[in-house]
Amino acid sequence: MIAITGATGLLGTAIIQKLIVDQPLIVGLKRESSNTSHLSSPKIKWVDTSLYDAELIEEIFRNEKIEIVIHAAALVSFKPGDRELLFKTNVEGTRNVVNACLAANVPRLIHISSIAALGRQKGIEVVNEKSKWVDSSLNSDYAESKHLAELEVYRGREEGLAIDIINPSVILSRSDWDRSSAQVFKYVYEQRPFYTDGLINYVDARDVAEMVAKIISIPSTGKRYIASAGAIEIKEFFHTIAINLGKRTPWIKVPRPLVVLAARMEHLRSVVTGSTPIVTAQSARSAKEKIQYDNQRAVNELGMKFRSFEETVKWCCEHYLKGSTN
Repeated sequence: MIAITGATGLLGTAIIQKLIVDQPLIVGLKRESSNTSHLSSPKIKWVDTSLYDAELIEEIFRNEKIEIVIHAAALVSFKPGDRELLFKTNVEGTRNVVNACLAANVPRLIHISSIAALGRQKGIEVVNEKSKWVDSSLNSDYAESKHLAELEVYRGREEGLAIDIINPSVILSRSDWDRSSAQVFKYVYEQRPFYTDGLINYVDARDVAEMVAKIISIPSTGKRYIASAGAIEIKEFFHTIAINLGKRTPWIKVPRPLVVLAARMEHLRSVVTGSTPIVTAQSARSAKEKIQYDNQRAVNELGMKFRSFEETVKWCCEHYLKGSTN
């Protein structure tokens, strides 16, 4: 039996949709308030829990006779005020999942991490799975939390848990466009004017789900696998989305010295409106570094064939256009 944490999230949804075809039953762990209407199937057993309730997680794993846990639950945020919550969700939450696996004798854990956990360093343009974490001002609070979460997973391996780790780049998917990376589609749809230099490394949520399926089909390797289809300039990223949404491409380039100032203004706007900021000082510092992530291990060892940016954007925009007219 397979259990998935964060089962109703952007990535958890894609993983369930992929695995449910071949699996007789999947246990989806979710918060009590989570909406499951988009994943209605008799092959999904929903269980309400919290990443902070280690005893309940262990009980679920034991009672459901779970053999593989896919840990996809995480908080993605670059807001300065979310540092404590990031560490509670991503580090403490992962620790609880690892401990529950060990206590309930779950044989295997597949941990969904992030390319952020690989770290960023000045002067480094290409990063792969062998890259070592180095403390740097380029690493956000989110990145640090995901790095520490990985250490919890490696600690689990030392205690006998078979592990695999997937490090996705920016995940593009059909979702609520007020959540996570989906906000970029809303940004373009609203014809917001600003863009800056930098690269965005991207991956289709369906490809990450495919990687999970491929990893499940083979014995655990204990390795990391970067899930990234490629990198694209931010201007071109917005332009492609704008074409598919029938909107104007962001047209005002923000010079690098003003990016952090713009992020502060965006933060102020988010406080006034109660919305999530599209860009923060931390995300702005990260984006301006032109770092690319090498996906050759996933291609060579798992046989991955990543979807093109154009295909992914078209798929996403069809969904958002339909939703905007409802």
